[in-house]
Order: sequence, then C-alpha cells, then structure tokens
Amino acid sequence: MSEPSLLKQLENTWHGTIPVSAFMGIRPLAFDGTEFRVGAPLPPNINLHQTMFAGSIYTLCTLCGWGMLWLQQQRAGVSGDIVLAQAEIRYRAPVTANPGELIEARVSWPGVSLTPLSEGRRGKVRLEVELWSHGLCCASFLGVYVSQPKQEAALS
Repeated sequence: MSEPSLLKQLENTWHGTIPVSAFMGIRPLAFDGTEFRVGAPLPPNINLHQTMFAGSIYTLCTLCGWGMLWLQQQRAGVSGDIVLAQAEIRYRAPVTANPGELIEARVSWPGVSLTPLSEGRRGKVRLEVELWSHGLCCASFLGVYVSQPKQEAALS
C-alpha cells in the first residue's frame, strides 16, 4: 500500500473511531518511513487565551505517536491493538498559528523491531513527539505505546 493511501486509511481510522479527532481537524501530513508529521488547525482547539488548549496539544501528540506505531505495523505486515501505556508532557510555550496554518506534531521512529508482534507477543515502543508552531518547539511529549497481538475470534 502506498504512503498516501496509508495516511488516508489512518485518518479514516482516527475520525471513525475517535470522533474528537475529526472535530479537532487532526490529519496526517507526511510519512517517510522514519519521520511522521501530523497537523491540526488552531480554531477548533483554541482556549480562552487564544492559544491552543492543553488537552488538544496532548491529544495531537498522543495520536502522532499512536499513528507512527500503526504505520510501522502496516509497513511490517503485522497487526496489534495499540494503547498508550504511559505518557508525560512538557508545555514549553504558548501555541499560536496564523489563519490557515497548521500546528504540527512530529515523531521519529527509534528503529524498534516489531518482531514480537509477528511471534504473538506484545510490542512496546517509547516515542518522543514534539509539537511545533512558528519554528518553535512548544511542547515535548514522551509516550510509551504497547501493541497487543490481535486475537483471532474463537470458533464456536
């Protein structure tokens, strides 16, 4: 499957299973196999200070990391149910954007092998996501994601 169709499938998965992601305008922007970028506009994510709401920042970073693991699973031909097991975030600066501009979350793949999933075991990866606006890193997110092998439906 090509990268653009994978990104569209990921966007459909998010919007179909996590309705707030559609409301927030979150969408995959680019994936080159090692780096993944996700964007969202400011208007649906704004707070009373006219900057991005902290919960929106956290959600955007969470989905960026989740999406990276999902994309790597697709590329490796393995599947698993992905959950965020642990996370911490540091808000460094207020997040603003010009009209029409997207706020961007970025993550790089640390080269973790997904072999455990292909062997029926859980996989685990620690991902560092950064949120950027106007060339400034405004938030740093560290998430530990776990992927459990999908269980086949029991036969009756």
